[in-house]
Amino acid sequence: MPRETVVYRTQLHWIIYISSFIFFGLAIVLFVAAHEGGGKFFARAAWILVAIGIALFLIRKVKASASEFAVTNKRVMIKIGILRRHTVEVLLTKVESIGVDQGILGKILGYGTIIVSGTGGTKEPFSHIENPLEFRRQILIAEDATKA
Repeated sequence: MPRETVVYRTQLHWIIYISSFIFFGLAIVLFVAAHEGGGKFFARAAWILVAIGIALFLIRKVKASASEFAVTNKRVMIKIGILRRHTVEVLLTKVESIGVDQGILGKILGYGTIIVSGTGGTKEPFSHIENPLEFRRQILIAEDATKA
């Protein structure tokens, strides 16, 4: 939009990679077991876990690189996906509420779910967002600036 500037931008949290890290960790355990005399079975199983871990990591990496979360001086923009794109763009004047849902682990590690609600629209949840409270705070600041 004309005269629109990005005020705040965030991304998906690194927690989305945790499943691939678990597979890599299990693979290391199996490699050690194979080296300690466990035989070829443990080595093959370890390589399978490495392959699964790499596949999961790449899938999550593509998802993270295809996701955008931004607050501008005029609207809130959230875009997720490559093949199946999910986009929410709400003018700041039409934002009814921004909810944040964080569990204990989310509070400790700094991630959560943002729930965007526009006037007359449905509530849209977006999970694993890095620093969701700051995202909400920036929306509130930008809304306040548009009213002034």
